[in-house]
Amino acid sequence: MNMKSGFTIGLILTGLGIVLPSGAWAHCDTLSGPVVTDAQKAIETQDLDPVLKWIRPDDEAEIRSLFGKTLQARQKGKDAQELVDMHFFETLVRVHRAGEGAPYTGLKPADTPVEPGIEAAEKALESESSGALVEALQAKLESNIHERLERTVEAKKHKDESVAAGRKYVEAYVDYIHYVERLYVVMSGTSAHGHEAEANEHVEAAAPETAKAHQH
Repeated sequence: MNMKSGFTIGLILTGLGIVLPSGAWAHCDTLSGPVVTDAQKAIETQDLDPVLKWIRPDDEAEIRSLFGKTLQARQKGKDAQELVDMHFFETLVRVHRAGEGAPYTGLKPADTPVEPGIEAAEKALESESSGALVEALQAKLESNIHERLERTVEAKKHKDESVAAGRKYVEAYVDYIHYVERLYVVMSGTSAHGHEAEANEHVEAAAPETAKAHQH
């Protein structure tokens, strides 16, 4: 997984409506993750190069300095090694996460469960084939769009029967439109802030309470 792939996959999964457990998609912040694995190799070989791909160029000086101090401190014995190694791992992962624009909440144990979507992405990388991953994402995408569209179409049939029915339609409409919009933004990289603001204005005029509950 490269520096931004975990974050990007997390965004796509969120856009698909897959709500991840807190920190679950942050595969890189586990002791068995690729960042720490490369850090362990760097310490063993006393060569920092395998680690540098995980950080931005602007952060390289900080990590190089800490790496040198870590190697020096390790000469004081096993207890010192464990402490300084962990400090190096934590700092490296924190800096890496900052480069992704993601929060750092500490290193997780090696056996921390990995969210199925991330596991599927890793397997696709290992097999050098996207087939199974695309099928899984497509199935989830089709299911979520169908469910939201069907609910909105049904609510639309009754939207003029009463204020309550109208608000039910607006609620379904907002959820459906924003869901598709989020998907489009994630997949294309296009900013939708202007469109979303326009949609929110329309919704507020139709049903203030519902709109306020669904603004993003």
